Amino acid sequence: MLSLSMEKVIIVGSGCAGLTAAIYAARANLTPLVLEGPQPGGQLSTTTLVENYPGFPDGIEGPQLIMNMHQQAEKFGARFSYAEVEDFDVANKTIRIKADDEWIETQSLIVASGASARWLNLDDEQKLIGHGLTSCATCDGAFYKNVPVCVIGGGDSAAEESIFLTRFASKVYLIHRRDKLRASKIMADRVLANPKIEPIWNTVITKYITDEKGEMSAVRLRNVTTQEERDLPVACVFVAIGHDPNTKPFQGKLETDPEGYLLANRLVESKHPGVFIAGDVSDRVYKQAVTAAGTGCAAAIEAERYLSDLAS
Repeated sequence: MLSLSMEKVIIVGSGCAGLTAAIYAARANLTPLVLEGPQPGGQLSTTTLVENYPGFPDGIEGPQLIMNMHQQAEKFGARFSYAEVEDFDVANKTIRIKADDEWIETQSLIVASGASARWLNLDDEQKLIGHGLTSCATCDGAFYKNVPVCVIGGGDSAAEESIFLTRFASKVYLIHRRDKLRASKIMADRVLANPKIEPIWNTVITKYITDEKGEMSAVRLRNVTTQEERDLPVACVFVAIGHDPNTKPFQGKLETDPEGYLLANRLVESKHPGVFIAGDVSDRVYKQAVTAAGTGCAAAIEAERYLSDLAS
């Protein structure tokens, strides 16, 4: 059951940004209410080993990192609800959130609802995430040294991921459904000049093929021009066809860029007093756990300052 009284701080989302905000807000005795939404823990909850989060020289499993942060926030007084945000309103200077058919009023709000990677919607796709299927080369590329991998996409993100992966993989296949890249000319030129990257044009993936352990071993390709199919051995598939920010309840009410990412001033401030933004919901560039945590920290500090000014 959600609170029917005025909250001091509501945090939407429970990934790295939301949980860091919860830790800081709770330590400031603001007893934040965290609305975890449909995917508690965010994208890290589907990640296996995280090797690039500071303080864990041997790495840490994504779900374990999220659990640790959750426990830390609870220890200081954060409260959690699985409620999913449906609507948002700031009429008459009152901040209101509708979650599970209930409107809740709050003095401040931190939107840390994250972004969701776009996938191919093939069979067993969700089961393979973290087992040879990922949407983040920076996160997972180092796990695939001296083995062939493939990248799906044709834009700047796909080009950047392909180039990054050449540091580790023995071969990077760039699979694109068209006959030329949509990436900027400078990025496309870098891809085509790299001897470790082999573009496969006019082609889509129709099936993931796994080994006896359930790990990715190959993909089935279909040429969209000839309809011919073949299997390509790869150890990992990096899907780079974009992300969708989880901003549906805030569309038309908070400022967004053309792709729907929330716009923030001074790192975390929205145009509405008392409403702050953190994490991948506004990050089109880095999309890392540590950068999300940093903005979660900043949002909580700004919320605390805002509430202090209200009380004075």
